[in-house]
Amino acid sequence: MRAKSTPSCDVAAEITSLIIRKLEEGVAPWSRPWRVTGAGGRPLRHCGTPYTGINTIYLWAIADANGYRSRYWMTYRQAEALGANVRRGESGSLSVYYSNFKKTEANPVTGAETERNIRFLRHYVVFNADQIDGLPAYFYSGSDIIDPGDPSDRQGAIDAFFGAVPAKVRHGGDRAFFHPTFDYIQMPHQRSFRTMDHYASVRAHETTHWSGGTARLARTFGKRFGDQAYAFEELVAEIGSGLICAQLGLPNELHDNHASYVAHWLGILRADKTAIIHAAAKAEQAFNYLLAFCSDHRDEGAPVSAPGDPLAEAA
Repeated sequence: MRAKSTPSCDVAAEITSLIIRKLEEGVAPWSRPWRVTGAGGRPLRHCGTPYTGINTIYLWAIADANGYRSRYWMTYRQAEALGANVRRGESGSLSVYYSNFKKTEANPVTGAETERNIRFLRHYVVFNADQIDGLPAYFYSGSDIIDPGDPSDRQGAIDAFFGAVPAKVRHGGDRAFFHPTFDYIQMPHQRSFRTMDHYASVRAHETTHWSGGTARLARTFGKRFGDQAYAFEELVAEIGSGLICAQLGLPNELHDNHASYVAHWLGILRADKTAIIHAAAKAEQAFNYLLAFCSDHRDEGAPVSAPGDPLAEAA
């Protein structure tokens, strides 16, 4: 199905509306709605390539809202090419990406011409495999679904991921935080957590913060709880934690979102329809930055390192 160039605010509004609704229902849309193997449990294109950025979060939320169990998404024509058919009456979902064009502008005084790069959001419509009849069996849920097992079953993956990241981590006390000035992560002792999975979830959040340090991705942290930059960075860290937990195969229900944080996130999303798209792009960049330290353990289906511009691809 051909990409559509509906104004970006409309696309952003539709995506943001769903994210807000899920948050109001108490569901973090950046937690995948199933437990699977490979590619961090991300939604997959028909060819098996994982979606990234806002598409990961949005399609996770769509799957959760509609009870879809398959990870695969495709356009109407892609389904037809596979000898399958989208069921009559099924509604498609958006997959978005950024495009750009160059505009030449003349200086009104000197007449000198300069080129300006203008970015805009485009989208196309995709359907989940559960909305399609006649696909090969591997497109449907079953073979991918696994028992999450005991937390110890994932300990090797947890240790490999965090052990490769060169962050300074201190243990003690009853608070978890990243200190941007002194550049270290503070974590309670592992025995303070109900399970190692819970410990890993919180450490994933703080490690995402660490990725934004001035010597690394240089994100803006904000000065105090409640200001816009602080809340935006917390949103980035939560999405980043969700991506890391998915990569490690951790359960969804580990990280309880405090009501005060959710309230701030909702305020940001309601004020700016593109905020979730930018936050997801920053989180994707952070995830790929961290994953690069673990290159020997990279899943074959995992996205490659983020480009210099984290918004180069929303998809």
